[in-house]
Amino acid sequence: MKRCFIFAAGSFYGLRERPLPGDLVIAADGGYEICRRTGVVPDLLLGDFDSLESLPDGIPARRLPVEKDDTDTLAAVRTALDQGCGEIYLYGGTGGKRLDHTLANFQTLRFLRRRGARGWMYGDDFVWTVLENESLTIARTVREGLLSVFCLGDRAEGVWEGGVQYPLRDAVLTPDFPIGVSNHILDAQAQVAVRKGVLAVGWELPASG
Repeated sequence: MKRCFIFAAGSFYGLRERPLPGDLVIAADGGYEICRRTGVVPDLLLGDFDSLESLPDGIPARRLPVEKDDTDTLAAVRTALDQGCGEIYLYGGTGGKRLDHTLANFQTLRFLRRRGARGWMYGDDFVWTVLENESLTIARTVREGLLSVFCLGDRAEGVWEGGVQYPLRDAVLTPDFPIGVSNHILDAQAQVAVRKGVLAVGWELPASG
């Protein structure tokens, strides 16, 4: 499955995996600064460039209008899908001064899942993805590592969590009560499933660097 690495302009907490030959790499506007600091050369620089003082030489660039419906990150995601990418790794998608962009990127993870792709969004020793009517097995990489699950829609039915401190069995999650926050993975693997609905699922990673 073709992979894409997208670097956005939020907070960066270190690379968990470097792009390999054949992977598509897109810098979304100010996300180019992450690429520059880590020595990653993007295949495309994309955005309205309100976060960059100047464009680097030798890198293909696509300028987007300032007034548009898509965020620069979502525009990068659309490009990845157009190029046949099924796995998208998003760095710089959380933190920074813009909570609104973090929330927008959670919706972008759902946008990807609805189109048959999966996104992984990396925060501060945490990674997030979205499930819809499916299950996911998560390997424990931190002793009693944190696991949080949120309803990313009106209602999520048939929610199961196993291998954790606080299991759920055929539960209903709604967006107005955060019962899924701050669980802990106790077994070698945790299982999260939802029969009907959409979940944002995030879990702790070993400290980087």
